[in-house]
Amino acid sequence: MHMIFRTMLHAIISRFGPRLGRWDVARTRFRVLPTDLDILKHMNNGVYLSIADIGRFDLLQRNGVWAIFKRRGWYPVVASETISFRKSLELWQPFIVESRILGFDEKAVYVEQRFTVDGEIYTQAFIRGRFLKRGGGIVTIEELLDAVGPSPTDVAVPEWLLEWGADAALPSTRAEAPSVWSE
Repeated sequence: MHMIFRTMLHAIISRFGPRLGRWDVARTRFRVLPTDLDILKHMNNGVYLSIADIGRFDLLQRNGVWAIFKRRGWYPVVASETISFRKSLELWQPFIVESRILGFDEKAVYVEQRFTVDGEIYTQAFIRGRFLKRGGGIVTIEELLDAVGPSPTDVAVPEWLLEWGADAALPSTRAEAPSVWSE
């Protein structure tokens, strides 16, 4: 329940926060709360993904893309994500989530997010996201770039991340999905 309040708070902060260019890094400030902790008294691994959602929303709100999506009836969804942990975040510890768009493949957008403390990376996540239309259907990368403008020439997804995206993607239909568990 606390995540909804944190989300609403950051929606307000993002609305009035400094504007960003489309391809800039968003730096979103947080603090570890008691409700973020697991039984080992550090931030629960699942909470990182929820906070990453808020960081991506902050990025889209402050770089103006969210307003474009709202007008067009589009919304983002996570297709796949991977996260690596280096150090634990502890109770009351302040941290910053740095979010940036890395680039695209033929179907999806890749975002990198880093959880940092005093510039040191504690956790790093990569998200492969798609955009859907409220009326049904998928927003193509061409439609997306037409709406938000072309990407800079230095925006590129590392090859290993593209391979991960392809490997992590689930089949489009149930018939294509192999069953590895006995039923």
